[in-house]
Amino acid sequence: MARKKGSWGKKQRAVIVTGVRTPFVKAFGKFLELDSIDLADIAVKSLLERTDLPHEEIDSIVWGGVILPSLAPNIAREVALDLRLPASVEGMTCTRACASGLQAVTLAAAAIERGEADVVIAGGSDSTSNAPLNLPQKAVHALAPLAFGKATPGDYLGVLSQMMPITDILPKMPKIAERTTGEVMGESAESMARRNEITRQAQDHFAERSHHRAAAAIASGRFDDEVTAVEASGGWVYADNIVRGDTTLEKLSKLRPVFAKDGTVTAGNASPLTDGAAAVLLMSEEKARALGYKPLAAFRSWAYVGVDPADQLLIGPALAMPKALDRAGMELKDMSVVDMHEAFAAQVLSVTKALASKGFAEMRLGRSQPVGEIDEDDFNIYGGSLSIGHPFGATGARMVTTMANELASTGKETALLGICAAGGLGAAAVLEAVD
Repeated sequence: MARKKGSWGKKQRAVIVTGVRTPFVKAFGKFLELDSIDLADIAVKSLLERTDLPHEEIDSIVWGGVILPSLAPNIAREVALDLRLPASVEGMTCTRACASGLQAVTLAAAAIERGEADVVIAGGSDSTSNAPLNLPQKAVHALAPLAFGKATPGDYLGVLSQMMPITDILPKMPKIAERTTGEVMGESAESMARRNEITRQAQDHFAERSHHRAAAAIASGRFDDEVTAVEASGGWVYADNIVRGDTTLEKLSKLRPVFAKDGTVTAGNASPLTDGAAAVLLMSEEKARALGYKPLAAFRSWAYVGVDPADQLLIGPALAMPKALDRAGMELKDMSVVDMHEAFAAQVLSVTKALASKGFAEMRLGRSQPVGEIDEDDFNIYGGSLSIGHPFGATGARMVTTMANELASTGKETALLGICAAGGLGAAAVLEAVD
C-alpha cells in the first residue's frame, strides 16, 4: 500500500524542523566556479545528511532565486535530480527579488497547512559571480537567424553590417535597476536617506553595529549549526568571509559615496554582492513528531505588500510588518526579537523611523498610533545582510533559520522578520516557538 500523504484540505500546522546554509562569500571570490544550482545542491545535501531524513518522505522542493540559470531556471527540480531524490519529488522555483527565499519557505508552509504535502524542503540561492552577460537586443536580432540555422550564405554579410558600430553590440555591465524608473537600488537608498533625514553617521554606525554583532555571533559559535563547509576550487570554505569584526566608525567614514557625489550611501553601509544558498526543512507537526524530529518554530503569519517604486522603493517592510502583526493578532511590543534584511543602512533606518512615526501610521497604515519603536537590544541581534552578505534568493531562508534557532535555543516566544525587495515590494513574517 502506498504511503499516505497529507490529506487535501486538511488543516495542519507547518513547523520548521531545521535549516542549513552555505557560508556567504563575496561575489567573484571563493565560490566563483559554483553557480546557483551547485550552491543549492550543497545546502540541500547537507540538510539531508544532518537530519538523516529518509528521501522517500520528501514531497517537494520549493526554491527561490533572482539570477536564474538561463538553461535550467527551475532550480528546485534540478536539485532533486542532481541529488537523485525519488522521481516523485517535484520542484518549483519562485522569484520575488530579495524576498524570494522567504517566499519559497512560506509557499512550502502554505502547502503543508492546506494538506497538500507533509515534508517540503524550501530555500534559495544566488550566484552573482555567474550572472549572465546579455547581448544588446540589436546583436540578438542580428545573430538569431545564424544561431537557429535559418541564415543563407548571403545573410552573413548582412549580419555584419547590422552590427556596426561595434560599440553598440558589446555586452553591457548588468545593473540592479528598476525597469519602471531606471533607478538603481543604491540611488533609491540615497533618496530615502535624504527624505527621511538619515545621516551618514547614523548609517555608518548601524553598519559598524552589524559587523560587530555578526563577528560576535561567529566567534561564539552561534552559526556553527547553521553553516555547512563547502569545498570550492581553492579549498574548503568554512565561514562567512565578508564580516569585519575590526571595522570602526572611523574606517567607515573614510569611504566615498557610491551613488551621488554628495551622497551618504557607501560600500561600507550597503550590502555587498554575495554568493550563497540556504535551505529549510518544513513538515506538518504531526509528521515531524512521528519521524522523531523536534520542531524549532512555526509560522504564525506572513504578509507581502507592494509600494510605488518611484516613491520609496525600499519602504515595503514598514507596511508588511504591521500587516503580519495584525494577521497574527499581535503588536510590535509582543515580539521577543526583530530581524530585518539590511539591504542598506539607510533603508533599515528609514523603515524603523516609519514604524515609530505617528504621521506614517496615519497616512500609510490608516492607524491613529504608530506601530512602535524597536528595542535596540532585540533588533538584528546577530547582524544582518550588511555584514553577513546577501545572496538575493537565500537571505529570507537564512533569516528564518537563524530566528527559528533563536526561539528554540533561548526560550523566546516570537520573532518578527522584515524584508525589502526590488519592484517596491515588502515581506514580513511572524514566527512562534513550538513547545
